[in-house]
Formats: sequence, structure tokens, C-alpha cells
Amino acid sequence: MSHDVLVGIDGSVQSAAAAEWAAHEAHRNGRALRMVHVAGGEVDALERDLGGGSPLPQPVASIRDRITAALPELTVSCDIVPGNPAYALAAASRRAALLVLGSRGLGGFAGLLVGSVGLRAAARAECPVVLVPAGPAGPVEPAAGPGEVVVGVQGDRPCDAVLAFAFRHAAAGGVPLRVLESRDTFHGPYTTEAPVDQREIGESLVAAEQVRLQDALSRWQDKFPGVRTEVDVCAWSPSRLLVEASRTASLVVLGRRAPSHPMAGPRLGAVAQSVLHHAHGPVAVVPHA
Repeated sequence: MSHDVLVGIDGSVQSAAAAEWAAHEAHRNGRALRMVHVAGGEVDALERDLGGGSPLPQPVASIRDRITAALPELTVSCDIVPGNPAYALAAASRRAALLVLGSRGLGGFAGLLVGSVGLRAAARAECPVVLVPAGPAGPVEPAAGPGEVVVGVQGDRPCDAVLAFAFRHAAAGGVPLRVLESRDTFHGPYTTEAPVDQREIGESLVAAEQVRLQDALSRWQDKFPGVRTEVDVCAWSPSRLLVEASRTASLVVLGRRAPSHPMAGPRLGAVAQSVLHHAHGPVAVVPHA
């Protein structure tokens, strides 16, 4: 693995936003930035790439030039490769520390925040994938300040790969980490002989679950003592919980489980797809170990 930050670019506003996000992430972590343009069809307005002698579309070259001008100390390479974009980017991810994509590229259907390339690459990549939404003028910024990192967890044993990624990102950015768990078992009704109302029972169950989750996070807090951690357990649906949290977060982190059957193809779960389509900021999809 080269440990580079890899970004897919096609010349669109969305891929430019992804490249900007990836460049700052690479710079902050002392990594090189590798920009990849997948040429699946005709390429117009070609420019000769001085780095490798391969032809680059002029919009792609412009994105590269803006990045190198803004961060001259950053090591940047730009490659053009043939093939299907989703599969080519997933293959390239085998040698990367992180793959960054724009939430939409050229083409696709209006109204969907994440196109088929992003979904397929996120489902197949062998490294964490960050999808960066963009408006007409560039990356979508959090509502206020740098924003916390939010990680969604599920089950009694949160995934180590997901938590490691979330804690590292929060530590690198110097921001708090908010750990969210969705539980739908707190509504009741509950049967008890004690004179306790349903609301109090639900609150006590939530408090007990927060303590359990805090205990599960203790070793990660020991590894990252500088990261202020907040734990929330909520009865909202997981997708609604994470989409709402994305309004002020700098990054939302999700896990991606391996296929349940050896013959099943790679795919994203319903929660991940919903969050990717509706999130207000960047979303990271981290494959489970």
C-alpha cells in the first residue's frame, strides 16, 4: 500500500470539491495526493500532462493546477486510466490509504446526491472512502466552525476499523468525536411490578446503554486522550440520526460490512445508502476488517 490519498476527478464541480478536500486531508496527514481520471469514453480538449506525458482533459488539468498552486509543498500526481470508473477506482484503492470522491460526477440523474459511480466504488473499495458533497461554488461547508466528527455504531461490539478511523480523524482535526447509536427498543410498553412509569423505564434503559457504549470506547479514549468524546443513544432510525448529525459535522463515519454470503457481491446497506444520498456534509464509508 502506498498510503497516498487517492481522489477521482472528472472535471466536474463535484470532483473539484473532492480534490480540494482530499488535498487538505493529504497535506494535514503528511501524505501524497494521487489524482486519477478514468477515461471511459471520448476525451475532448486534451492537455499534455507534464508529469507523465499522458493526455489530460483540460478541466482535469485545471483542477490539478489549482491544487498545486494552493499547496505547493504537497506531492501531487495525476494519472489517466482506462475502464469503468467505479471498478477502476476500486482497484486503485488497493494501494491507497483513502479514496475521495465527489458526491456527483458528470452525467447521472438530478436530485440524487450520490451517483452510481460513488455508490459502487464505496461498496468495492479496499480502503475507506469519503464522498464529498458540493454546491455550485464548491464543497458544502458545515453550518458552523470546523465541526465534530460523528461516527455511527451498532451492536455490542463496535467495529475497531470504524472507530480507529473516526478517532484518528478527530485527533488530526482537533475536533470532538460524537458516537451515535440508534436503538428502537426504548419505546415500550414495559411490564413491571414496580411503581415506575414508562418514560422513566425508557430513560433508565438509555442511560444503561450509554454506560455500556462508553465502556466499549474506553480503550480508544486511552489511545487518543486528546479527543473529547460524547456518546448519544437515540431511538431515531439510524439514517435519520446520522443525516441530522451531518448538518454540523465535519465528517460522518459509517461502517461497511462484508457480504453475508461468499457468493454475494459487494453492496452498501440501506442505512449507508440513505445517509450518502441525504447527508449535508462529507461521509466516510469504512470497510470492516
